[in-house]
Amino acid sequence: MGKTKSPILMVDGMVLKGDKVLLTKREIYPFQGCWVLPGGHVEYGEKVEEAIKREMKEELGVPVKIKKLVGVYSESRRDPRYHSVSVVFFLKKGKGKIRLNYESSEFKYFSLNNLPKKIGFDHRKILNEFKRNKRNLTRS
Repeated sequence: MGKTKSPILMVDGMVLKGDKVLLTKREIYPFQGCWVLPGGHVEYGEKVEEAIKREMKEELGVPVKIKKLVGVYSESRRDPRYHSVSVVFFLKKGKGKIRLNYESSEFKYFSLNNLPKKIGFDHRKILNEFKRNKRNLTRS
């Protein structure tokens, strides 16, 4: 049997503060200088639920609690490096001050009605879909 290609599994997290969503400004390729949802790769043998908690701790320095699944995004061109599939979670930020790692230069909460112009990956699509379905996704 020949070697087959498979998509790379990712996770992204959506943290709200009131009606604003947390985005980070990327310092690395791809989409350096663009605003993105924090997230990253799922490690081999890792559950996506554990991956999002680990990624948020690594990228933001704070624990998170999963509230709901937002969706799965699999457009083959969402990442210029390879075909990736992202599982996106709506999260509640735990206690602690946000401390960014090397991947991001800053973070900011943006109104869903006034998002920045430069957004990386397919995160604008994810945010717009979240905005349309926010009532159902934010109910406890």
